Amino acid sequence: MTNTASDTPSPVTVTVTVTVIGLGLMGQALARAFLTAGHPTTVWNRTAVKADQLVAEGAWLAPTVGDAIRRSSLTVICLTDYHAVRELLGTPDVELDGTTLINLTSGDSTQARETAAWAEQRGARYLDGAIMAVPPAIGTPDAVILHSGPQPDFDAHKPTLDALGTPTYLGEDHGLAALYDVAGLAMMWSVLNAWLQGTALLRTAGVDAATYAPFARQMAAGVADWLPGYAEQVDAGSFPAEVSALETDVRAMTHLIEASEAAGVNAELPRLFKAIADRAIAAGHGGEQYAVLIEEFGKPA
Repeated sequence: MTNTASDTPSPVTVTVTVTVIGLGLMGQALARAFLTAGHPTTVWNRTAVKADQLVAEGAWLAPTVGDAIRRSSLTVICLTDYHAVRELLGTPDVELDGTTLINLTSGDSTQARETAAWAEQRGARYLDGAIMAVPPAIGTPDAVILHSGPQPDFDAHKPTLDALGTPTYLGEDHGLAALYDVAGLAMMWSVLNAWLQGTALLRTAGVDAATYAPFARQMAAGVADWLPGYAEQVDAGSFPAEVSALETDVRAMTHLIEASEAAGVNAELPRLFKAIADRAIAAGHGGEQYAVLIEEFGKPA
């Protein structure tokens, strides 16, 4: 007998039950994204009133943390810090054995590795993570969420995590997500501070920030295009001056300092640039390309 379309079973959509612990603005956004995607969602927060709207949307409010974790095989945690995570989950009534914890709490890589070991000693599977998005972006492809830890655990839960945005796996080291997070913050603040320095300079000539912003964006995009080539030099440990030598860049830094001072604008930031470059030149790197400064950034203060 020939199968027809009506004979073919429809694909079954698996809706995994999820628990979300911590209902600040980000935690609420995470829980809402799971609900929107059709996942039965349990929530818990120390201040229970923060769950009211989510409950109205279909979430189940667990009376205790232990109940919340028992309700699901996958628990997503978003608290203030790693200490709060361990304090909350370390009580006798919380059973972690057999569950998967995905910790999206902000912290450093050492805390991430220590918390992973702590959770695994209690029988949990553990992935650390970092959210590279604001709450309104959660549930859209723009919400990049970094994960690190055992890849089989990530792969097993990726279809569920897709509800939150774009889950990105970095590697087995539990500390990688936290490191990528702060590395991203270094980029963010450096770009914003540089833009503010330029804006302060141009305002002294009557140019407003909105007028400068398109030019600054073009400059930032141009510099970003240099990164792959500079990365090759950093990884190779060789810094031939293909564009300009560091000693040439330092002369331009001096001009920026002088222009800022002449305009009555704070020159702390360009002075910091130059101080780092001056140390590299004193170490004999003046004829090499800018990426040689990795040798200075790699040293403790």
